[in-house]
Amino acid sequence: MASPARPLALVTGASGGIGADLARELAKGGHDLVLTARTVPAMQALADELKARGANSTVIAADLAKPGAAAELANSLDDRALRIDVLVNNAGLGGVGRFDQMDPQRVSDMVMINVLALTELTRLLVPAMVARGRGRVMLVASTASFQPGPRMAVYFATKSYVLSLGEALAYELRGTGVTVTTLCPGATATNFFKAAGANENLMPAMSASEVARVGYRALQAGRRVVITGMMNRILALGGRYGPHWVTLPATAALMSRR
Repeated sequence: MASPARPLALVTGASGGIGADLARELAKGGHDLVLTARTVPAMQALADELKARGANSTVIAADLAKPGAAAELANSLDDRALRIDVLVNNAGLGGVGRFDQMDPQRVSDMVMINVLALTELTRLLVPAMVARGRGRVMLVASTASFQPGPRMAVYFATKSYVLSLGEALAYELRGTGVTVTTLCPGATATNFFKAAGANENLMPAMSASEVARVGYRALQAGRRVVITGMMNRILALGGRYGPHWVTLPATAALMSRR
C-alpha cells in the first residue's frame, strides 16, 4: 500500500524497458508505485528492487489488449483504495510488415493497447485528479508520431494519435492543476524491436534508463512534449515538415531492413 506521505504513480507496461526505468525514476523521486503489465514475475522483481529504495509497490496483472481491461484495472485500484496521483501510460505494442499481410490479431492488439486502453485509462483516472486540483499524466508516444510509417503503418498511426491526444489534453487541462506530458523516444535499447519483428540494429539506440531520466524530468516540469535526444529531435522535425515524397520511401526502406 502507498505511504500517506508519498504520491502514488501508476505505470503501465512496467515489466521491463522504459516502463521499468520510469518506475525507478519515480521511486527515486519519492513516489510509491502501482506496476501493471502481463508479466508478473518481472514486476515482482522490480517491486522488490524498489522496496530496497524505500518505495512501496503494488503489482497488478493486466492485459490491456483485452476489451474492458482499462476499466477492470481502474476498478481494481478503487477496490484497493489506491488513489493515483501520477499516471504513466507506457504500455505499447509494435508490428512490422505490409498492412495487408500482417496478422489481423496483431493489428487489433496494437490499436487496443496503443490507442483504446490508453484513452480509456486516462479518461477514467483524470477526473479525480482534476477534482483534487493536482496530478500528472504521461503518455508515451514515439518519434514515429511525427510522420506516416510504411511497413509499420498501424504503429506509426497509433503513436500519432497519442501525440495528438496528449497535446490537446495538455491544452484543455490548463489551470486545473493537472499536467499532461507526451514523451517521444526514438530507437531505445529495449525488447521492443524484437517483439515487433524489426531489426534491432536499425539505428543507434538510447538506453531505456536515459529515456526515463529525460521523461521524468519533463513530467515533473509539466512540459507538454519532450523528444529524447538531439538526433531524435532532428528526425522528428524532419518527419513532420519534410515532404512525404522523401520521408515515405526513406521510412519504408528503413523498416525493410529486417
